[in-house]
This record gives sequence, C-alpha cells and structure tokens, in this order.
Amino acid sequence: MLTRRRFLKLVLSGIVAGAAFIGFPVTEAMATPRITRYAFRPPNWTRGLNLKIVVLSDFHACEPWMTAERVGAICAQANALQPDLILLLGDYVAATQFVTGETDPASWAHALAELKAPLGVHAIMGNHDYWHDLAFQRDPARPALAETALRNAGIPVYINEAVRLDKDGHPFWLAGLGDQLAMRSHGLDDLSGTLGQITDMAPVVLLAHEPDIFPQVPERVQLTLSGHTHGGQVNFFGWAPIVPSRFGRRYLGGHIVENGNHIIVSRGLGCTGLPVRFGAWPEIVEIDLG
Repeated sequence: MLTRRRFLKLVLSGIVAGAAFIGFPVTEAMATPRITRYAFRPPNWTRGLNLKIVVLSDFHACEPWMTAERVGAICAQANALQPDLILLLGDYVAATQFVTGETDPASWAHALAELKAPLGVHAIMGNHDYWHDLAFQRDPARPALAETALRNAGIPVYINEAVRLDKDGHPFWLAGLGDQLAMRSHGLDDLSGTLGQITDMAPVVLLAHEPDIFPQVPERVQLTLSGHTHGGQVNFFGWAPIVPSRFGRRYLGGHIVENGNHIIVSRGLGCTGLPVRFGAWPEIVEIDLG
C-alpha cells in the first residue's frame, strides 16, 4: 500500500534525481580537466626523437564559466606535466550568450603566458576567435584581437606557417594552418602553402583547429592535431546530437587513424552555445611520440 509518507519520499527522490540530472552537465562543464594520454610512434617518425606534447584547445574564456583564474589553473595543471612543448589549438574567446561578463583578451592571454615548456608554447587560431571579432570581420586585413593578445603575451601564432624545431639533435616541424571557417563563408587555410615551407624530410606535426581538413592531409604529415568538436559537448552514451563537422561523428574526438595517417582531436576545455557538457569531460591532451 502506498502510504502518504512513502508517496512523499518517492516524490522527493524524483525531485533530487531530476535536479542532479539537470545540474550534472553544468558540473561537468566546470570540472577540473582530465588528462587524456596517448603514446605511439607515427609512421616515418625519427628514431631517437622522443617528444612529449601537451595540447590545450577551446578555452572559450568568459565569466563565470571560464574565467582568467580558471585558465590560469588549467595552465598550472599543464605545466605540471613537464612537456617538451605546449600547443594551443584555438577558440580562446567566448562562444555562448549565457555569460555574466566578457573576459578581456589581455586577461586570458596573461594567464596563458604562464605556460612553460623547453621547446616553447605555440598557437593557432579558431573560428570563434574570428567570428566574434567584428572589426576583423569588417576588415580581414587586420589581425584579430585574440591573435594580438597572444603575440603580446609572447606566444607565437601560426597562420599558414611552418617552423623547424629541434629536440636532442633531432629536427621536426610544426605547421600551423589558418582557420578553415574564419569568415564563415570561407576560411584562411592554405594547406599546400603551409606544407610548402617544409624544406627537408624531418617529421611534421600539423595544427589545424577544425579536423575536417584531415582527409586532405598528405602522408608527409606524421600527426595532425585538432580541436573544435568538443567531443560533441553533449554526448549520450556515444550519441552526440550536434557535432560541428561536415563529417558528423567521424572526428568526434580521440586518436583516429585513416589510411595510415594519424589525427588526435581534443575534446577541449570550454563550451559553445550552452554552458554544459555531458559525456565529454574537459580534457588536457598529453602525447608521447616516439
């Protein structure tokens, strides 16, 4: 028999369960990032070149979800991993209307300036860094505010540029692709022009904010690193209703190998649209190559 006390207990349990179901996605969005680790040797990787890379992507700095203080805490977490180099894959600016305040680019860039690695901190840009910069949209000849903030913080930004680095006497290349969606109707990316700057057979790591370029990436590139998808951001046991890619779930997140080519897609740190994550915990990616 269903007594009044038992009925009230069931109702209360339902309310608590409902509140937990509603609140958990916000809790996950605000959680301390997990470290996602990968260790492998890509094809044609130089023997003896052992490289630890930490990847940070999609901060989407804003109040109260990704404050400058939270960016700083994530940077401290990344530094503690003691990588050889740190790579920033774009989307530093807010991409949700559900904010209590904007975070000045100088503030989040100042926090990112605390990142330290022997081979440096290197950055590319993301689509939201351009979409929410009205001055850039009016005049694409000027640098975006996010790019200026990064450079002022001492962090190099690569827009269709390649740089040759060295670890223990073994050279390798970082190639940073211009964003593929910068102007909404078209991008700034020039894959052939970027890879054309590579002058020897040392391994290549390509940085591309959106993973959709991957089918066009040649075998010459040993590893592509991307963000943008947020792992779907809302992911119900493998089903993500919205994935910002023309390939759907193909590049949702993680380590993917196609025709012998490797890509790692970070699930990122912040949020787009709604400030929620479900089944797509914020992550710092750590990669041991070689």
